[in-house]
Amino acid sequence: MLPRPFTIVLAASIAAVAATACAQSTAAAPPVQLPALPKGTVDPQLPRVRAALEAAELGRFDAGQYADIARHPLYGWVEYASLRRDIDNLAASQAQSFLSRYRGQAVAESFRESWLTAAARRQDWASFLAAWSPTVKGTALRCGELSARLAQGRADAQWTSDAQAIWRSTGKSLPDECDAPMAALSAQGGLTPDLRWERIDLAAAEWQPGVMRAAARGLPADQLTLANDYASFLDAPHERALTWPKTARSRAIASQGLAKFGKASPASAEAVLPRYADALGLSDEERGRALYQIALWSVASYEPDSARRLNAVPAAAYDDRLHEWRVREAMSRSDWSAALAAISKMGAKQRSDTRWMYFEARLNERAGSKSTAERLYREAAKKPDFHGFLAADKLDLPYALCPWLPNDSASAQAAIARDPAIVRAMGLFRIDRVGWAVREWDDALSRFNDEQRRIAVEVAQGNGWFDRAVFALGKDAQGKAIPDELRLYGLRFPLHHESTIRREASSNRLDPAWVAAEIRAESVFYPRARSSANAMGLMQILPGTGSGVAARIGQPWGGAESLYDPDTNIILGTAYLRELMDKYGGQPYQVIAGYNAGPSPLSRWQSQRPGMDPDFWIETISYKETRDYVARVLAFSVLYDWRLNGDALRVSDRMRGRVDGRRTQFVCPQPATPVQATPATATPAQGPAQPRRPSQR
Repeated sequence: MLPRPFTIVLAASIAAVAATACAQSTAAAPPVQLPALPKGTVDPQLPRVRAALEAAELGRFDAGQYADIARHPLYGWVEYASLRRDIDNLAASQAQSFLSRYRGQAVAESFRESWLTAAARRQDWASFLAAWSPTVKGTALRCGELSARLAQGRADAQWTSDAQAIWRSTGKSLPDECDAPMAALSAQGGLTPDLRWERIDLAAAEWQPGVMRAAARGLPADQLTLANDYASFLDAPHERALTWPKTARSRAIASQGLAKFGKASPASAEAVLPRYADALGLSDEERGRALYQIALWSVASYEPDSARRLNAVPAAAYDDRLHEWRVREAMSRSDWSAALAAISKMGAKQRSDTRWMYFEARLNERAGSKSTAERLYREAAKKPDFHGFLAADKLDLPYALCPWLPNDSASAQAAIARDPAIVRAMGLFRIDRVGWAVREWDDALSRFNDEQRRIAVEVAQGNGWFDRAVFALGKDAQGKAIPDELRLYGLRFPLHHESTIRREASSNRLDPAWVAAEIRAESVFYPRARSSANAMGLMQILPGTGSGVAARIGQPWGGAESLYDPDTNIILGTAYLRELMDKYGGQPYQVIAGYNAGPSPLSRWQSQRPGMDPDFWIETISYKETRDYVARVLAFSVLYDWRLNGDALRVSDRMRGRVDGRRTQFVCPQPATPVQATPATATPAQGPAQPRRPSQR
C-alpha cells in the first residue's frame, strides 16, 4: 500500500492554518512541519526491465534471457520496443498477436500507431485495415486509412464523405499522406468548386497562401485566376486587388491580407489600408481586423505611434488581449490617467481579474482616489496570486490562503495505486520513459472520476512524479474548472531536495523559497527535464552556462550530463542567480526576467523604463512569457515560504531583494466551501493479467 502523502503533523498544521484563517484571526499561523516526501513501492525488478528495454532498442533482446520479467507489468513495453525496432520486416501475424494480447492498454495503441505507419509506408493495405481502429485520431493515419480503403476498392459514398471531412477540417496544410486520397477524391468529382472555395476561405483565415493555391487547382479557369490572385495578396498586397469584384469573399481576403501585412509592417499596412477599404467597401469589422494587427504589432514593441493606432481600432474589434495592451502602452509612457481610462473600457469579467483590479486600485491611488483604491485593493487581496499579494501589502493585510487537505482513506489510495495503468505509468516514469508513462497515465485518467484523478496525483507525487499536479488538477476531463483543486498546495507545490536548496541558498545569500520557486517554474522538480533550447535539469541550465559557472566557483564539471544530477544543478543554478543578482543591482524581479528571457531583452527593458516602479515595470515587459513568468515565480516564492516557514516575506519586499523585510501571515478570507467527494473506486484497466515535459525555457 502506498504510504500516505502527508503526515498527521502536516495535516494538523494546515488544518490549524485554515481554522485560524476562517476565523479571520491575524495571529501567526503555526509553522508548517513538512515531512519527507512519501516513497512509492520499490520494485526490485525495474533495473531488469530497464536493461531489457535497452537491449530491445539495440536489437539484442532475447526473451529467454529475460524470462524472469515475462509477467512484469511493463513487459508489454519491452515487447513493443523490440517489435518496433524492426517493424518494417515484422510479420502481420506478430503484429496482430501483440495487439490482441494487449488490447485496451496504452502500449497496444502506441504499437498500433507505429504499425499502421509502417504498413502505410509499405502500402500493405490489408495489414493496415486489419489493425485499424476508429480510436486513431491523427490526420496522417486517417488519410492512410482512406488510401487503404481506396486500394481495396471501397471508395464508396462513406469514403467520399470521410475524405471531404478531412479536406474541410483545417485551413492549414494537410500531411503528405493525404495527397493520394485527396487526388483520388478530386478525380472522382468529390471536390466541387464550392468545396475548393471553402478550403480557400479557411486557408485565408489561417494566412496560408500556399494552401490557397493548392486548393484552387481544379477550379474553372476564370475562378482559378482570381483564387491565385487572392493568394498573391496574402503574400504581399498588390494593386490588382483594387479591381477585384466587390464581393464578401474579396473583402474578407483583402481584410485578411492587410491584417497579415499589418503584423509584418504596421506602418506600411496603415498607409495602404484606406485605398483598399475605399475600393472594395470594407466594413468596420473588416477594417478592424487589419487595424487590430497594425495596433497590436506596434504596441508589442512600444513604437511611438502605438497610442494613435490603438485608438484607431474600432471598439467592436477590441478583445481582452488588445485591451490589456492599451493599458500597458499607457503605463510604458507613465500616462497614468490614460492607463486608468483603458482599464475602464475593459469588460466586467476582465476588469474583475486580480491583475486589473490591482492596477485599477494602483492608478486610482496615484490619482488621489484613496477610498476607491482601498476598496479595490481589499477585493483583490482575497486572491492568493501575485497581484492579490501585492494588494494585501498595500493595506498591510495578511495573505489569503485556504489550503485543502483531502481526508482520503488508505483503501482509496491503495485502490488507485493498484490500478494496472497507474502501476505501469509509475514504473515507466521511474526508469525515465516519461513519454510512455504519460500514455499510461492518460489512459488511467480517462476512466477516473474527479476524486480518483486527484488521488492519482498523490500517487504520482509519492513516486517523485511531481508535474502531474500541474497537468491534472484544476480541471476535470471535460475541461471544466474545479477551483477547489487549486487549493491543494501540498500537491501543486512539491518540495524536494530541501536540504540542498537551503544549503545553497544560504551559501549564495538567496532566499530558499525563491530557489524552490524557480525549480517549480522551470522543471516541477523533474531532474531530467530538458528544453528545446537544451536547458537541462531542475533549474534548466544551458550547458555553456553551467560550464562557465562551474569554472568560476571551482565546482567540478562532469559535462552536460552532470546537470541532470539534482545537487549539481542546484549548486550551479543558485550560483548563477547570485551572479545575476550582483550584476543587476540585487533586484530579483529583474533577475527573474533575465533568467527567463536572457540578458539582451533585459538590458533593453531596463534602458526603456529606468526607475519605473517594479509592479509597473513587470507589467510592461513586452514578452508575454516573461511577463507571466516573473509574476508566477514571485507568487510561487510566497507559497514556498509558507511551506518552509509558515509565514512569508512580503512580495513587495521580496521582488526588491529586501530579505530582511517584514513577514506576513496567512488567513482564509472566508470559510471554504466543503468539497463533495465522489467515492474513489478504481475502474480496472482492460487487458490481460500479465503485464509529457512542461515546456521549458
